[in-house]
Amino acid sequence: MVSAPVTDAWLQPTRPKRPPLSPGRGAAVWALATLSLLAVWLILYAFVLTSFEAARSQTVLYSKARETLALQTAPLGGLIEPRTPVAVISAPELGINDLVIVEGTASGDLMSGPGHRRDTVLPGQAGVSVVYGRSTLFGGAFGQLSAARKGDSIMVTTGQGVFEFKVVNVRRAGGALPPLLGVGKGRLTLVSGNGSGFGALMSPSGAVYVDAALVGDAQPSPGHPSAVPFAETAMQGDAGSMLSLVLALPLLMGAFVFVVWARSRWGGWQAWLVGAPLILAGLWIVSQATVQLLPNLL
Repeated sequence: MVSAPVTDAWLQPTRPKRPPLSPGRGAAVWALATLSLLAVWLILYAFVLTSFEAARSQTVLYSKARETLALQTAPLGGLIEPRTPVAVISAPELGINDLVIVEGTASGDLMSGPGHRRDTVLPGQAGVSVVYGRSTLFGGAFGQLSAARKGDSIMVTTGQGVFEFKVVNVRRAGGALPPLLGVGKGRLTLVSGNGSGFGALMSPSGAVYVDAALVGDAQPSPGHPSAVPFAETAMQGDAGSMLSLVLALPLLMGAFVFVVWARSRWGGWQAWLVGAPLILAGLWIVSQATVQLLPNLL
């Protein structure tokens, strides 16, 4: 009879099992993990997904702009509904290629591209036209604005025609303002955040302004609003999105609770098959509302 080889495995001390977490500590771990995942998602949304969102919006807006320009129904001034396409801008030296300008400069308006400040004339009209654009988020439409040089060409198409502007000045907040315009002259001022990337998002340092003079005669303006809300001024967030955030957070938490409940009743993959779209929809709404709280030029 052959005896089994003797090993010393039984001499090795057994590792004691880790005691289960208390309910309070377990809840804290789950809360911390949830917040960490939410923070990672917000970063992914802000720096990656918003670019795709802006590109899709631009595709839709470009089709609308082409239609209104072809039918000669593009707005020329007065009270224009926010996020209505009003012009198309192109400046290859600044990385701007056929971007549609919408009406309005609130943070939500600039999610789809550059926005025209409503208390100024439209580009090409007599007076100063101001257009805001983001430097980092949603594709960073004006991300290369600080690289503008004197003499760079900017082309803008509106319902009144195609206008060319030449850059005459690049300034920061607090810098010397350009001289007053003469009668029948026009100027375009592009505004964006000073800097780009994650650093500009975490520590915004103000705005950069590019002044460009209209080449040729300006067109008349039918008028425009005399003032805009505070949320539509430079480097301001939109506090109005706080309501959307407050309403969206319970929906997101409800989606998570539903998945937990469905998993115990239906099974894992069945619960995620139904619950994943609900969670993604909630995350998207929460992310949009959160980003609108940030300065509109980022």
